[in-house]
Formats: sequence, C-alpha cells, structure tokens
Amino acid sequence: MKCVICKHGETRQGKATITLERNGTMLVIKGVPARVCANCGEEYVDEDISALLLKSAEDAVKCGVQVDVREYAAA
Repeated sequence: MKCVICKHGETRQGKATITLERNGTMLVIKGVPARVCANCGEEYVDEDISALLLKSAEDAVKCGVQVDVREYAAA
C-alpha cells in the first residue's frame, strides 16, 4: 500500500514498537507486526492487532501498572 503520510513510499511487512499511555500507565510493546513505509518509516498496525493492544493496555491500567515493557505475543 502507498504511505498516506509521505505519499511516496510503499509499505512492507515489518515490526513496530508501540507505546500506549493512559491514566499514569505506560505500556511499551515491542515486535508488533506492522506495515512499515520504506521511505519515511511510518508504521501501520492492523485493526485486530490494535484491538488486542488496547485490551492489554486496559488490563494494565486496571492492575495499577505504572510502566511495563513486553514483547508482542499473538493471542
């Protein structure tokens, strides 16, 4: 797919590091499957993976986590 940010690069399968913050909780997830622009590096995460990441963040907030760094693992 053509990158919607730079409008020049094509995206390729790759990995991303996603940082989510909410209510004093910071969750960093490494190795998330994503489409990455070869030109500018913009990362695109699929909707189903985004939903899983947001669920993980909600769980972390409920548990009172302040900072957590984890490796992505598909459910």
